[in-house]
Amino acid sequence: MKDLYKPIEVKVEQIKNESPGIKSYILKPQKPNTEFSFETGQFIELTLPGFGEAPFTPSSSPFNKKKMEVTVMDAGYVTSRLHKLKKGAKLGVRGPYGVGYPLKEFEGKDIIILGGGVGLAPLRSLLLSLIAEKKKYGKIMLCYGAKTPKDIIYKSQFQAWKRSGVKILRSVDKKDGSWKETTGVVTVLLDKIKINKKNTIAVVCGPPIMMKFGTLKCLKIGVPDRSIYLSMERNMSCGLGKCGHCAFGPYFVCKDGPVFQYSKVKNFPDVWE
Repeated sequence: MKDLYKPIEVKVEQIKNESPGIKSYILKPQKPNTEFSFETGQFIELTLPGFGEAPFTPSSSPFNKKKMEVTVMDAGYVTSRLHKLKKGAKLGVRGPYGVGYPLKEFEGKDIIILGGGVGLAPLRSLLLSLIAEKKKYGKIMLCYGAKTPKDIIYKSQFQAWKRSGVKILRSVDKKDGSWKETTGVVTVLLDKIKINKKNTIAVVCGPPIMMKFGTLKCLKIGVPDRSIYLSMERNMSCGLGKCGHCAFGPYFVCKDGPVFQYSKVKNFPDVWE
C-alpha cells in the first residue's frame, strides 16, 4: 500500500526563469520505472530536505508521466530557498492530493480560463489537458492578466497555444512601450468574448481579490454559479485533512478541493480570504 506521507525522491532537471520572482522546476523521479500520476487541478507537497515542504499544483500536463513541472513564486520560507536551488538538486514529492477539475463535466462545453499572475500555473495544467483532447470540448478561451509585461509567465508558450486553437486574450495593469494588447485589470477581457450562457464553463485562479471580481464578472456576463470553478489553494499542510489548517466552511481544501464549484462555497464569509 502506498504511504501517503512518504515523498518520492526527484531531481531538478531544469529551472526556467518565468518572470521576476517566479521560476519553473522540471522534476524527474530518481527511482527507475517510477511515474507521476495526478489529475489536473490536484496538488502535491514539494519537500525541500532540511527546510520543510509546501503545496503546489503541478503546472504540467497529467499526460506527461515521466516528468512534472511546478511553478514557484518566491513568497515565503520554503519558496525563497527553492529559488536558490541549482539544476541537479534533490527534492521530494508526495501526493497527489485533493480533487481536480471534473473534465467529464466540461465535455461539449465552451471553457473560459481566467487567470491572474502566478495563478496561470495550475491553469496551465488544465489548458494542456484540454488541448490534448480538444475534440471533446467546445471553444477554449484563455483570459490572462499580469501586473506588467515583465510579470507575464510562460511567455514563449502563448503562440503554440494559439496554434492549437485556443483564443487568447491578455492584459496588464501597467503597460510599457512594447505592449500592444489590453491594458487594465484582467476582468476587462471578459467584455471581449461572446458566450453561450447555457453551455459555458468558467475556471478562475489567481490572487483572492482577482478571484473575487473575476467570479463576479463571470456571473455578470451570464455564467451560472454552478458552472464556475475556483482553485482555492490555501494552507494545505498535511494534504489529508488531518491538521485542520485549511478548514473552509464544512470542507478541508486539501481533501475536498482545491477545486470547488462556486455554487457550493459562495455563501461562506471567508470565501475570498
